[in-house]
Amino acid sequence: MPVDELDTRILRLLLEQPRTSVREYARLLGIARGTLQARLDRLERDGVITGSAPALSPAALGHPVLAFVHIEVTQGHLDEVGDALAAVPEIVEAFSITGGGDLLARVVARDNAHLEDVVQKLISMPGVVRTRTEVALRERVAHRMLPLVESIGRAVRT
Repeated sequence: MPVDELDTRILRLLLEQPRTSVREYARLLGIARGTLQARLDRLERDGVITGSAPALSPAALGHPVLAFVHIEVTQGHLDEVGDALAAVPEIVEAFSITGGGDLLARVVARDNAHLEDVVQKLISMPGVVRTRTEVALRERVAHRMLPLVESIGRAVRT
């Protein structure tokens, strides 16, 4: 089910004030707590809201190096390599992709030497043919969802 204007208002509030109580969200939105809870339940059930964990900084956790590793996989071994990537704690995300490579992993490391160790671990995995690593120099746009939610809200109103 697509989101409506109230849903976008709820999502915006969740993004802007993530540590507020449901009661306070309902007050700010001018709706009943039960209405809000039903909307939140539906948004979770529909997969719009996927979690409520705090956002953590790898850099603050001692892993300031960020790299994107393209991984080429032997044909027919994508699932096995994907499963093996989950066992590497420095991989914070991984995706099957099109283009130059089969998988793209977002990797964090303590320093460049540690990054090299992680990449060597990836290269040694059965089914991995080769890797190509790109090191991020500076974050230009932080992970965000609010502009998308606002855009959807504008589209719903028109």
